Formats: sequence, C-alpha cells, structure tokens
Amino acid sequence: MSTRPHADGQPTDWQIAKRMMREHMKGHFWRFVIAFVCLAATTVASLAIPYTLKQILDGIFTEKRAELLVPISIAVVAIFFVRGASTYGFTVVMNSIGRRIVAELQMRMFSKKIWDDLASFHAIASGHLVSTFTYNVQAVSGAVSTSAAGIGRDATSVIGYVAALFLLDWKLALIASLTFPLSIYPLLKVGRDLRKVTRKSQFGMGELTSYLTQVFQGIRHVKAYNAEQRAISATNTFVQSVSKLSQRMTRIKSYNAPFMDALSGLAIAGVIYYGGSQVIAGTRTVGDFTAFIAAVILAYDPLKRIVNTWGSLQQGLTAAEGIFAMIDKEPTIQDRPGAIALGQASGTIGLEDVHFAYGPAIPALRGVSIEIPAGKTVALVGPSGAGKSTLLNLIPRFYDPTEGAVRIDGHDIRDLTQQSLRDQIGLVSQETTLFDASVRDNIAFARPGASQEEVEAAARGAAAHDFILSLPQGYDTMIGEQGVRLSGGQRQRLSIARAMLKNAPILLLDEATSALDTENERQVQEALTRLMVGRTTLMIAHRLSTVRSADLIYVMDQGQVTEIGSHAELLKRGGLYARLWTMQTAEDEQAEADDRPAVAVAG
Repeated sequence: MSTRPHADGQPTDWQIAKRMMREHMKGHFWRFVIAFVCLAATTVASLAIPYTLKQILDGIFTEKRAELLVPISIAVVAIFFVRGASTYGFTVVMNSIGRRIVAELQMRMFSKKIWDDLASFHAIASGHLVSTFTYNVQAVSGAVSTSAAGIGRDATSVIGYVAALFLLDWKLALIASLTFPLSIYPLLKVGRDLRKVTRKSQFGMGELTSYLTQVFQGIRHVKAYNAEQRAISATNTFVQSVSKLSQRMTRIKSYNAPFMDALSGLAIAGVIYYGGSQVIAGTRTVGDFTAFIAAVILAYDPLKRIVNTWGSLQQGLTAAEGIFAMIDKEPTIQDRPGAIALGQASGTIGLEDVHFAYGPAIPALRGVSIEIPAGKTVALVGPSGAGKSTLLNLIPRFYDPTEGAVRIDGHDIRDLTQQSLRDQIGLVSQETTLFDASVRDNIAFARPGASQEEVEAAARGAAAHDFILSLPQGYDTMIGEQGVRLSGGQRQRLSIARAMLKNAPILLLDEATSALDTENERQVQEALTRLMVGRTTLMIAHRLSTVRSADLIYVMDQGQVTEIGSHAELLKRGGLYARLWTMQTAEDEQAEADDRPAVAVAG
C-alpha cells in the first residue's frame, strides 16, 4: 500500500485506509473481534491439515498402526467442521460490517450534500452524484467486507503456514520462502495502474447514469422526435466505454496470476529437489516430506489470493477517495458566526447596488437596487437573460451577491440563519417539483406536521380540492415521479397549495403560469391572486398581462434595471416595456384571429 504522496496531489492509499479505519471501522470493534476469533479458528484448523497428513502417511500407511484410524478420522471431521463453521462466521460478520459501513457512508454523504450550495448541484450532473452514492459506496463495501477481510484472513494463514514450515524444517523453509519477497512487485504495479483506471471507470459510470436519467425523464420527447434509436446508440457508446474500462481492470488484476504461479512453481521445485534427495538418502520420511510440500502449497495459495484481491482493495480505496472528497466539501453559503434568527417578518425587501456573476466572464447583475415595501406586489419583466431569475434566487440566499447587499426588514440576509430566512419565504416556480408520494404528502411538504384540515384548506385556496377528490384515492392518490399522473395545471395548483400551507409573509413567483394553456392559466392565476393577498410578492412573468395589477414594475435588461413604474406609467414612457407590451398584444390578437372560425358568405 503506497504511503508516498501521489503526483496529482491526491491522498495516499495509507492515508485513505487510516481514515476509513478511524471513522468507519473503529465503531465496529467488537464485530471485528468476533471476526478475528473466527479467523484464528480457521487458521488453526488449516494448519492442522499438514500435520494430520503426516500422521496418515507415516502412522497408518507406513507403520500400519490400526489404532490411529479412528482418532485420525475423527480429527479430520473435526478439522473440516471447525474450518467450515469459522469461515462461515467470519464471512457473515465481515459482510455485516460492510453493509453497515455502506449505510453509514450513504447517510453521511447525503447529510453533507443536502446542505451544499445550489450552485454545487448545478455544477455536477445528478447521475454523477447517484453514481457516487451507489457505485463508489459498493466498491468500498467490497473492499471492507471482501477484499480487506480476505487479505487479513489470507495474511494470517500465510504467517501461520510459514511458521509451520520453519518448525518442520528451517532449511527447506528458507528455500520455499526465497520467492516470497518477489510477490511485492505485482502489488505495487497493480496498485498504480488500477488507481488510474478506476477513476476513469467511476467517471464513466457517472456519465452513463446521467444519460439514462435524462432519457427516462425526457422519454416523452424521445418518442415525439422518434429518437429511440439515437438513444440506444448513445447509450451503447457509454456502455461500451464502461465495459472496456472494466475489461482493462480485469486484465490489470489478472497480471498477477501467471507471475504468482511461476513463483509457486520455483518454490515447489526447489523443495522437491532438496527434500526429495533427503527422502532418497533416508534422512527424511515420506510423511515429513509430504506434509512439508502440502504446507508450501497451502502457504502459496493464500499468498496468491492476497495478490489477486489487492486490485479490488485498490478500487475500494479509490472509491473512498471520491466519497471523502464529497464529505469534506464545505458549502460556500454558510451561516455566519453569530447569525441571528429572523422572527416573523413584515416582508420589506431591499437590494442595494447588487452585483452578481456566475463566473469571471459571466456577469448576471450589475448595480441593481430595488425596494419592495411590505405587503406590496412588485413585478420583474424583461427579455430572456436579463437577470430576473438570478435576482430572485438571491433573496432566499441560494447565491450570495459578489457586491452589494440583500436585506429583509433591514437585515442583511447574510447576518441571518438560513433556516429562519427561508421560513419566511414561499416559492412557486414554472419548474414544479413534486415527489412520487401521495397528494397529501406533496402539499404537506411545506409543513410536515399540518393536519388534514389544514391541507384541505390550502388545496381549496389553490382551487385544487375538487380535482383531488376526483382522483382514485383522493388525497391518498400516488401521483408518480414529478407528478407525472397529473396535468400541468393540476401540478401547478398543488405547488400553490404547498405555498399556501406554508403561509410565509414573502412570496416569490418565478413565471408560475408560463407553461400553461389559457384555461389552466386563468385558474392558476386566480389561485395565485388569493395566495398573494397580505403578502410581499416578487413575481417574474413572461406574459405582461399577468403583471398589470402589480404595485410596481421593474424592467430589466442585460443585468440592469432600465425602467421603473406602474403599468400605465411605463406604457406612457414608450420604452422597452411599451415595446414588449405592443409585441405581445399583437401576438395575442393574431392568435385570436387564427382561432376564430371562418364565415362563408353566399353570393
């Protein structure tokens, strides 16, 4: 196991192994004790085999001692029973430890990742995250329960057999042990090569998982564009890439087999030559020589298994490296030391000279200042890419501005705890997120302890109660992943019901009706109007007809506020808002004309 720092700056195998033992194996001390007892019993039983073989050959076959038949037969049964039972116990206990460590790692990763920044989730495909939770963790489990346990068991066996060899004949033992040091070479070579390939394989599994997730989530569009065959071809590319890496890993791990067999052959040949000459000369019995040969073969067998298992241990250590990297990552958005809890907010929102960029060359907001009085409705409008959604994401502190400040009731939100801040905010967006759970659970996601009466009241306020009762099991109906069993309007009304149940004083609406048809838009807009009553509301809308009643409208373009005023005031100015209004009005009139049935005139 390498203890020298890797050229790429990654932790060494020994550092990873020590951390794994310290953080995840130490807590299973007594289980390891039980496993060690089973291991010791297996080793003792195995060491008894050469001695029993010597007694059979010398005592029974050569000396013809009939009184040895019964005790030796009983001894053989006992040896193999103890060996089998202890091996079973060792395997069960070590697999139990492996499964427990899998659960610990998965929960530890999830508990850390769920608090990470929104930007972190956007920076990596979800498939890579899922792959780390499954592929990497299973590799670590295999390294602990199978590879490390096997190496420990086999190393103990090798030590025991070598000790037995020296007790039987130290000269023959020296000859048999001459090739042992050479077995270190394949361990070092396999370790280096496997680390590189395992990282590529982990990345490939992440890519495959990500692509499959995208295809299954977008299956409607895949079928609509007759893209099934393209999806099959693309998946085959990912699968073949992962398969080739797996084959390469197998080849690397298989390098050891011919090398170790050659070493075994050399050792046995040396023993046969020297020991056989002693038998011929009459200075050694056939039983002694046979017992020694059996011990040599038994010693090399676990040594070969150690070398072969080393590759799987390396895969597990490389997987653990990725797991610990996720666990060690600290979120950029954190509560400041001494952050205070925000009580019931009145809802005043202020942005003071706010700048924000997603990267050095991607400025999204430039010197934006906005004031939203408590209980008022303010709209953000403008062309795509103007920075509207970015501005909205700063208020619940999904991101921090690079310059300037965002304030709630006069408090810089960076001085507030994130939980207390987000307790005061409700969010309804065009991307409705629903879970594969019941209607009740999806609405109560905003407040898990809510009663059935409170859930139903929220559903009535969102104009969702009637359609929910028409579902097969009413509020207990399972709606599928992302609410796939509901229409777009129904999904959006459940999202509004969720926000109503939360009853937060600040409401953020991010194009909540943009993906709906006219009838559904009307129903959802009515529900939103009820939801907005008595709340400070910041809304983003593509359709300007939905913001006409806003108390104030901010027009944004290229990351800056270019116009401020009411609907009527902005129309009078004849600026960007007026141009957007004119364009949308013309489009709506044309759409109505296209939908109007033609009237035939008889001549």
